Amino acid sequence: MWDYSDRVKDHFLHPRNVGEIEHPDAEAEVGNITCGDALKLMLKLDDQERIVDAKFQTFGCASAIASSSALTEMIKGMTLEEASKLTNDDIADFLEGLPEAKMHCSVMGMEALQKAIADYRGETFELEDSGRIVCRCFGVTDKLIEKVIRDHNLRTVEEVTHYSKAGGGCRGCHEDIQAILDRISGTQTPVAAAPSAKTRSPLSNLKKISRIQEVIEREIRPALRSDGGDIELVDVDRDTVYVALRGNCSNCRVSQFTLKGVVEQKLREQVADTITVEQVT
Repeated sequence: MWDYSDRVKDHFLHPRNVGEIEHPDAEAEVGNITCGDALKLMLKLDDQERIVDAKFQTFGCASAIASSSALTEMIKGMTLEEASKLTNDDIADFLEGLPEAKMHCSVMGMEALQKAIADYRGETFELEDSGRIVCRCFGVTDKLIEKVIRDHNLRTVEEVTHYSKAGGGCRGCHEDIQAILDRISGTQTPVAAAPSAKTRSPLSNLKKISRIQEVIEREIRPALRSDGGDIELVDVDRDTVYVALRGNCSNCRVSQFTLKGVVEQKLREQVADTITVEQVT
C-alpha cells in the first residue's frame, strides 16, 4: 500500500479542473493510455498570455490524477513564462510529497505543461520531438531520461524508472538507460552477459515447467502487474509455452513485442534456448 499524503488523497478523491476546454489556446497529450498513465492538458489564455483556465483528462493511478489536479490548480493565474519554470518537484511539494516510485506522475505533469507551451509558441518540444525513443513500452525518449537524471542526480536504473517509467515494462531498455547514466556520470558500468541456456543440462519436463513458472512469477509478472497487466501460464507442450495476456496487456498495441521480446526472450535465457511462446485467449 502506497503511503499517500492527505493532500494526494484529497486531489485523487476530489480532483479539480477535470474536463475539456472548447478551442483551447494550448494543449498537449503525453503518456500512453494503452500501457500506463496518460494525460491531456488544455489551457485558456488571455491577451497577456496569462492562464485563465486549465483542465485535464487523465488515465492512470491515484498519483497521476492527483498530480494533474494539483498542476492545474498551481498554474491558473500564472503567465506562460512563469508556468514554464514549474518543475515536477514543485508539483510533488504542492501535494506534500509522492512515493518515490510514483514521482514519474509529477514528471508527466511537468512534461505536459512544457509540451503545451512549446506547441503554443510553435517551438520544438525537445523532450519528445528531438529525442530518440529508448523505452518503447512507455514511449520515453533519451532526452527525458537525461533530464530526470540531471535534475534529480539519479544514479541507478531503478531510480530512472521511478521518475520516468522508462525500464518499468519489459526491461529491454535497461542497458540503454545504464549507458545514459554512465555517460552523464562519466563512468562505465560493465554489463554482465546473460547466462546462456545452451550451457545448461537438459531439463526433465517437470523441472522445465517448474522453471518456467518461476521465471514468469519472478521476472515477468511483477513488471506487467505494475501497469495493470498480467500473464497466465496456460500450458506447456515440449518447448512450446502457451500463455494468455490479461488486463491492460490483453489489448495493448505492443502485446506481440511483450510476448516475443520479453516473455519468450526471458524463458530462452533462463530455461532453454529452444522455447517458443504462443498466445492463447
